Amino acid sequence: MALFGKDDKSQRSEDARPAFINSPVLPGEPTPAEPTVQAHLGKGSRVEGKLSFEGSVRIDGQVDGEIQAQEAVIIGESAVLNAQISAGTVILTGKLTGDVVARKRVELRAPARLLGNITTPCLVIHEGVVFEGRCSMGSAPADAKPATTTASVAAVERAKVAQFPRDERPAGVSSSAGGGK
Repeated sequence: MALFGKDDKSQRSEDARPAFINSPVLPGEPTPAEPTVQAHLGKGSRVEGKLSFEGSVRIDGQVDGEIQAQEAVIIGESAVLNAQISAGTVILTGKLTGDVVARKRVELRAPARLLGNITTPCLVIHEGVVFEGRCSMGSAPADAKPATTTASVAAVERAKVAQFPRDERPAGVSSSAGGGK
């Protein structure tokens, strides 16, 4: 019988499956992993230092240091990173301790674990991801680096706004930092 026969199975192709089954992203959602990966650090590799890439990179090993890419940084499920990342797009499935600055998009896919801060105009967090840190959704400049405490203090001084913890506020001062003189 042709309906249940082996001949029909051999004629089937994986390409005949709907696109959403083969893809880890939702239908209609742009796939940021489309850029051609020009560099790959495979499982079992270990790198320390500053890495810079003209295009996209996929990392499945261990990295300690700083990663910069003009296009995408794709971090695989087996990857363990202790790094600062600056790229156009960052897709994380592995473990990262450090800050991420992306000019276009950050996507955290299960079972990703991120302990650090994110600066990006577009953030996608899938179910099953652990993210502990702060997120800034403002657009990240091309040469942006993660914000430091001194930069935050300088911004507050320029705005001439003094913030006090609730216990140290003078009597009669409300919790809002109004834009007064």
